[in-house]
Amino acid sequence: MPTRPLTRAQILENRAFLAALRRTGNVRAAAREVGAHRAKFTKRRAAHPNFAIEWDAALVVADAALKSAAQSAPQPAPAGDPHPDEHRIIRTRSGRVQIRRGKPGRLDARAEQAFLSALSATANIRLSAAAAGFSHSAFYARARSNPGFEREMRLALKKGAERLEAALLESFTPFAYADDAWRHNDPPAIPPMTVDQALALLQLHDKRIRDADEPAAIKRRRGESNDAWSYRMDAMFKQGLARQREAADIAEAERQAGGEEPQWDVPIELIDLALVRLRKSARARD
Repeated sequence: MPTRPLTRAQILENRAFLAALRRTGNVRAAAREVGAHRAKFTKRRAAHPNFAIEWDAALVVADAALKSAAQSAPQPAPAGDPHPDEHRIIRTRSGRVQIRRGKPGRLDARAEQAFLSALSATANIRLSAAAAGFSHSAFYARARSNPGFEREMRLALKKGAERLEAALLESFTPFAYADDAWRHNDPPAIPPMTVDQALALLQLHDKRIRDADEPAAIKRRRGESNDAWSYRMDAMFKQGLARQREAADIAEAERQAGGEEPQWDVPIELIDLALVRLRKSARARD
C-alpha cells in the first residue's frame, strides 16, 4: 500500500523539527521544542525516506557544529587511553607488520565509521569529516594508505549522492510544498499604473504564456516545412498535456492539505512594489 503524502502542515512541522535538530543534535529536545512527541517524527521517518535523509543530514550538521565548538574550547588532559580496546594493524618502516594500540586523538575505527555514516547521508566529505571530529585531509590520507577504507569511502559517497538525488527528485513534486509559500501569504499591493500600462502588461503576459507553452528548442521559423510544423504541433500538444497533469497534481496537493492552518508557516516579508519602480527610475536617471 503506497504511503500517503504528508500534508503541508506536516511538512512545515517537519522543517521546524529539523531546524531544531540541526541546532541541538538531540531528537527528544527538538521534538519538545516544536511541541510534539518524538514518536510522531520517528513514525514519519520510517514511512518517508526523504524525511529520513534530511534527519540524518541534520544530525551530521549538529555533530559538526558541536565538535567544532568542543575543539575550540580548552579541554583537560584525558586520563589514559579513551578507547583501550582500539588496536590497529600497521606496517613499520622496516616492512614488518604488527599490532599497535590506538592513541588518544588519533584517527581510529570509531571515527572512520562516524565519517562513513555521515558521508552516506550528506555526500559531503568536509562536513562528514567535521562531524567525525577530524580534518578531511586525515581521511584522504587514510584512503590512500588503506584500500579497504578507500573502497568504503567511495561506496558511502555513492550512496549519499543517490539518496540526495532521490530526495531532490521528491522535492520537485507538488506534494513536497517546497516552493509554495508565496501562495499562502497575502499578495503585495499592485503598484500605481495608467490604463495604457496595464493593457501593455496584459499583452506582454499573454505573449509570455504562449511562449511558455511552445518548447524553446522548436520555436516557429519562417519557411519551415510541413514535417517541421507537424513535429512542433505534436510537441506543443504533449507540453499542454504535461501542464494539465501539473495543474491536476497541484489541485490534488491543495485538496489533501484540506485548508489546514499550519502552525509552522513562514511569512514572507514583502516591500512596496511602488518603491521598486521609483528606485529603477532613479537608477535610470543616474
